[in-house]
Amino acid sequence: MISTNSHVGKPVAGVAAGVEDEPSGPDIDRMEAVFAGPDGTRQQRRWLEVAGQLRLEELGPVAPFPVVPGRRWGPGWWWSATTSRHIAHGSQAMCTQLMFLDRDPRIVGLAARPVRLTWRDAGSGRVLTWVPQLFARYADGRGLLADCPATGGPAAARAARAATVLQAACGAVGFTYRRLAPPDKVVAANVRWLAGYRHPRHRGAGLLEQAVLEAFAIPRPLMAGAAAAGEVLAALPVLYHALWRGRLSADLERPLGAHTLIRPGPDADTAPRQERQGR
Repeated sequence: MISTNSHVGKPVAGVAAGVEDEPSGPDIDRMEAVFAGPDGTRQQRRWLEVAGQLRLEELGPVAPFPVVPGRRWGPGWWWSATTSRHIAHGSQAMCTQLMFLDRDPRIVGLAARPVRLTWRDAGSGRVLTWVPQLFARYADGRGLLADCPATGGPAAARAARAATVLQAACGAVGFTYRRLAPPDKVVAANVRWLAGYRHPRHRGAGLLEQAVLEAFAIPRPLMAGAAAAGEVLAALPVLYHALWRGRLSADLERPLGAHTLIRPGPDADTAPRQERQGR
């Protein structure tokens, strides 16, 4: 087993020191994963076993998010409509990506920093590590390990080399690894607004929800449809919740407002996502 005692329990923001040398391809069969067990203790097993046997979306963070003095944004929590629980995040960029994954109807599970991957570089013999920031589980069982850079520019050398290793590790188990590019600012602002209405309590009573959906059976401006559905202040939260869930749709590349054209969405299922998942 690869010795990683010097890393266990410490926040890891990137691969270990010395990774500046070009690494050789990892031996995926010997790659290992460190994770937090049910009692919070660190455990270490082969990556192929962990990916195939554990529900990564149910694991807690393997390492805490550091608090950096002077930084305007610190660690926090995101309440997930997908999982009905809070998920930790360590940066604004990560929180934003959590928000977008939470809205994706294909996603059924989310977790922050569930594993630390460790491998030995075949060329230098060094033990290298990386902690992906997010894990998402798709409804078909596939997994996504992801990092959330704050900018959309090229990855730094260490992150780029680690990405190559993680792509190979994920490919070996039918997962995907991605560096999630920051979304367009207008789209992010619109989705953030809709996220304020993601909780099921904003679905409204059945008759009001049906009235809102019927009001937009034919595309019409947001405020006009809300007025047609009933009392505007009561209809708007239901409308925004339907936009969050995809039961209604709009062009989110433009600022959301009274005159935004709202139309029926691609999600025709009337049941909340958690009911569709059998939760």
